[in-house]
Amino acid sequence: MTANSANTSTVVFRLSPLIRITLLSLYLALTVPLPFLAQATAAQTPPSLLWLGISIGFVGLYAVLTERVITNEQEIQVTYPVWVPRFFRQGWTLPWSDVKEIKPRSTGQGGLVYYFLSKDGKAYLLPMRVAGFARLVNIVQAKTGIDTKDVRPLAQPWMYAILLGFTLLLLLVDAWTITTALTNNY
Repeated sequence: MTANSANTSTVVFRLSPLIRITLLSLYLALTVPLPFLAQATAAQTPPSLLWLGISIGFVGLYAVLTERVITNEQEIQVTYPVWVPRFFRQGWTLPWSDVKEIKPRSTGQGGLVYYFLSKDGKAYLLPMRVAGFARLVNIVQAKTGIDTKDVRPLAQPWMYAILLGFTLLLLLVDAWTITTALTNNY
């Protein structure tokens, strides 16, 4: 087997761009007005400290959103880029031969998530927010022989599109809030 043919069996799934853009935008919409409001209201927390916290939070959120799922002939792997510290987000690797079954679990909000159960009893969360989720599920079925016809993503793309729409509206309100805070403060 040549190196080129070995690469054709490796498939990398990244987080859906719609989900990444929506969550990053929502984070900014919820946090960016805070330093301006702190300055306008003469709050005890200095705006520079808020900017530092917002920046650290943004990098942390971005790190979480860099999750990748890699499948090949031998295994499925959830990984993060090398710049994401292992203590912050640790991935996992599960050989296809160790997958015993896929079990659904209900979430606190009434949705379903799915876990791979390994032969040694460990549970691994099936990544559900990747672009190409249907293809991932087909690969899982082909590699494990487990019927995956009932496995569906936790949230549909239209849900994130609606959230993005409301986030954009919130950003407009933020622009008005920041403008008001700056004009009334100076």
